[in-house]
Amino acid sequence: MAVPSRAAQQLLKDWQLAGLTHLPRAERAAPTAIPVEQTVSPTAEPDLTPSRPAVSATPAMDAMPRRPSPPVLPVTLPAPTPKNLVPSKASLAVRETKLKELSTCVAGCVRCPQLASTRTQTVFGVGNPKARVMFIGEAPGADEDRTGIPFVGRAGQLLTKIIEACGWSRDDIYICNVLRCRPPENRTPSEDEAANCREYLDGQIAIVDPEYIVCWGSCAAQNLLSTKDAIGKLRSRFFQYGRAKVLCTYHPSYLLRNPAAKKPVWEDMKLLLAEMGLTPPSA
Repeated sequence: MAVPSRAAQQLLKDWQLAGLTHLPRAERAAPTAIPVEQTVSPTAEPDLTPSRPAVSATPAMDAMPRRPSPPVLPVTLPAPTPKNLVPSKASLAVRETKLKELSTCVAGCVRCPQLASTRTQTVFGVGNPKARVMFIGEAPGADEDRTGIPFVGRAGQLLTKIIEACGWSRDDIYICNVLRCRPPENRTPSEDEAANCREYLDGQIAIVDPEYIVCWGSCAAQNLLSTKDAIGKLRSRFFQYGRAKVLCTYHPSYLLRNPAAKKPVWEDMKLLLAEMGLTPPSA
């Protein structure tokens, strides 16, 4: 503390003689408040529960639209709307023309370089362009790659028997795959390959406009319905894709390796027939 000067000491002494007992203290101005930015504790965990949106950090964020929670199956998926979409009452000739145009596009497709370089030919689809029922499989195998027709190998022969047991012929339905090229060594299609070919699948669905779709195996079911669920969890019930009711069941190639699975597949087929108001010939 600094020692007062002699003049200051004399001034204080004069004030004391005048009866001054203390000096008034000057008022200190309150400090200006400085806004502090809101921070998030590094140990705090965000609330990821879909039904409880996270609390906004600022009022402005409250006005921002939040993304909806992902749907839970069973779910109604939007109908495909590709460029070659045809009216629901289009004639057989119109549908045949549209399918031929789409098949020509597929024949020249090189979106998947590996598949395009190893295929013998593309395998588009066969059957009734106005079928009530569409069958979707995984991908062409060696026999399909050689002939250009889906489901003609051992698994295809078993599928034909299932079709006939339902009282149909192959010409009554429409048959195609997730992929239109054979993957090397018959491996499972990759996500990129399925995505590259999805426009063609959606085109076929839009042109044929089936009332019912049967997904044979996990690959077909998971790609069409955008799910990761196993086929065992998806079967025995219907899903909705556009206007089509979708039934999922085991792939015929799985039945060749596991004959016991033929019974649940037949139960699925009877479920389909009942939904269509039909009965199998053997019933």
